[in-house]
Amino acid sequence: MDVRIISHTPDPDRVCAIAAALTHSKKKPEEIERLDDETLMSILSRVIDLGHLSVVEHASFTFAISGVSRALTHQLVRHRIASYSQQSQRYVRIEDARYVIPPSIERNEGLRKDFEELMERIWREYNRLLEKGIPEEDARYVLPNAAKTNIIVTMNARSLLNFFELRCCMHAQWEIRELAWRMLGEVRKIAPIIFKKAGPPCKTKGFCPEKKEECPWYPKRDRT
Repeated sequence: MDVRIISHTPDPDRVCAIAAALTHSKKKPEEIERLDDETLMSILSRVIDLGHLSVVEHASFTFAISGVSRALTHQLVRHRIASYSQQSQRYVRIEDARYVIPPSIERNEGLRKDFEELMERIWREYNRLLEKGIPEEDARYVLPNAAKTNIIVTMNARSLLNFFELRCCMHAQWEIRELAWRMLGEVRKIAPIIFKKAGPPCKTKGFCPEKKEECPWYPKRDRT
């Protein structure tokens, strides 16, 4: 997969810090804007630690994501507070077999070969339907969840923090977990204060909501 940030709120940490400072100050916004970075970042860190996350909604990030499966995007769009624009299978002909192979199948040479042959058969049938005059919107019914797709996603920082908490977890499905960690790596470059403690609860809060003690990331203190 390929994951890139193509747009974001300029200086998101500072924007959200100004919002945080404003809520507990008699000063006007233009006065708060003149505060130095060290003061503002300290305020933002403290507010985030207290769990007052509404201030980080003022920062948003737009990702260009390609080479992922439809199985992944079906999960991704369940995150409601976001905007999505996905490559259409109704208007775009996908004549060539483009698909994602799960690692559990990739590792098994025999199963991988069977999987690849099945994908090729599916795409042959898809193209046969198109050749028979079946419209793309109907021919696409034979395409699998493995079919590759591209999507543009915009989320505010608060939604992203929730997304990372759920999808960076070891119990998230492998493909969306990989996506989440890649997205987290990208936003940390741009907003290190907001996303400093982002990630699954076992890493950020020291507990496992799933209560899965067999997980290698399960917090040791939860075992006692």
